Formats: sequence, structure tokens, C-alpha cells
Amino acid sequence: MKIVKRVGLGIVLLPVILICLYIVFEIVGMCVNHISTGRQTALLEKQLSAEINDIDISNKYSWTGNTGNGNHVDRVSEITFSSDMSEEDIRNCMTDNYEYFELDTEDNGNYTFRLVTSAPFADNIEGH
Repeated sequence: MKIVKRVGLGIVLLPVILICLYIVFEIVGMCVNHISTGRQTALLEKQLSAEINDIDISNKYSWTGNTGNGNHVDRVSEITFSSDMSEEDIRNCMTDNYEYFELDTEDNGNYTFRLVTSAPFADNIEGH
């Protein structure tokens, strides 16, 4: 009789345990995605500083989530800076490091470098 009670309790608790494990997995995935975004932004800042001698970074911004182009999680890093280099020269020196990026020129002469990559846990709840 004790074995039947234990098996019955296990059957009842199994869905609760599985749901808790899924929630923990999603939370760990979110943390890893956010840490990865911070590292991406730090690396981007380091590479921009190495490639552009007269860079003056005025703003760094990063976020993790859905960019609206699908059902997945992206890492977005944006760095606004000023430099005397031309936009074409900046594009040429950064294509060695990144295949896809956006470089926008603002009215005040600043540049915004935007990098969007897929997160390590791309199918996380943040992307839905």
C-alpha cells in the first residue's frame, strides 16, 4: 500500500516538478542572454576604439529581446560616437570584424553603430 501511495504521489507531483524545471531553464536562459549582450557591447566598444583612433564615445546602449522580425531573442548593441573619419572608412574598417551591422550618421555629425545578433538561448520566452 505504501508503494502505491508513493507512486501516486510521484505521478501527481511530476507535472509540477517538470513545470518548475522549465521555469528555471527559462530564467537561466534569460540571464545568459543578458550577460551575453553585455559582453557583446563591451567587445564592440573595444573594437571600435581599436579601429578608430580619434573616437569619442558619447553613449552606449544595449538590450536583449525581440526586435520584431520573428519569434526569437536578439542581442542589440548601439554605440554613439564622434570621429573625424568618414562613414565609408568606418564601414571599411569594421567589416573585418562584423558581417552585418548598421552605421547611421546623425545631423550633429555623430555616428551610431548598431549590431544585432542572435542570443545564445534564441528560443527563450523573451522572444515571444
